[in-house]
Amino acid sequence: MKLTRCAPLLALVLLIVTLAACGGEPTPSFPVEVEGTRILAAPQRIVSASPSHTEMLYAIGAGPQIVATDQFSDYPAPAAATPKLDAFNLGVEAVASFDPDLVVLSYDPGDLQAGLTALGIPTLLLAPPATLDDVYGQIGALGEAAGHPAEASTLVAEIAAEVDRITDAVPERASSPTYYYELDPTLYSLTSGTFVGGLLSLLGLENIADAADDGTGYPQLSPEYVLSADPDFILLADTRCCEQSVSTVAERPGWGILQAVAGGGVVELDDDVAQRWGPRVVELLAVVAEAVYGTGSG
Repeated sequence: MKLTRCAPLLALVLLIVTLAACGGEPTPSFPVEVEGTRILAAPQRIVSASPSHTEMLYAIGAGPQIVATDQFSDYPAPAAATPKLDAFNLGVEAVASFDPDLVVLSYDPGDLQAGLTALGIPTLLLAPPATLDDVYGQIGALGEAAGHPAEASTLVAEIAAEVDRITDAVPERASSPTYYYELDPTLYSLTSGTFVGGLLSLLGLENIADAADDGTGYPQLSPEYVLSADPDFILLADTRCCEQSVSTVAERPGWGILQAVAGGGVVELDDDVAQRWGPRVVELLAVVAEAVYGTGSG
């Protein structure tokens, strides 16, 4: 079954085809301007205050250039060993103390980007994505900024191919399986309008939280709402933070009769994989596809 989905960036595909025909590949070229930020030379001291972008940087081969990350950047293993910044108290002085020549942020707690820029430190602010194409674009931006454009192009092509493989294997069904995505035990969820919700829509799933959207994309559901919706699957993105599991869900008052619980449809996710938008988005798709259809591995 071929589902409508975010295709890889057309420009990237054309670039790869052109380079293959010419026998070449993208090469670093500085100075460059990326997302409005001018970078004069290939950075050698990168500070990443975003776990998703840290994963991207390592995946494109920029790991040796990273000198510090935030405390949540724990993947891959070398990232966990880097000097740490407090993500909740990011300040110009703290970041600048690492003498960075490139800083990567996913949010600006105040005037951090402006303050670093005033010191002559190139700073990229790459906000959380809305679509897969946004993710591909961020990988490309980091590749250009860090001096690894060829590796970034390759990574995007690999992710897109794996997404295609997983979604192409989704079988035809008379009705869409329903799911509840749990962010924490107080029943905060997400809708199909969010990045993760949109990703799961590629698997032909119906999100029970969509009807309860409060405009934020992250409504808090009530136990009665979940019990009434009786989802086919419960996807737990709070297994590490909050120690939720198949057994804790089954122990909730009245939840034992839910189809997801009685039918073995409670899926324990890795919190980080379930909430980040780095290269491991394909792992989230694969785990859910395997649980729902038995088609995720390949």
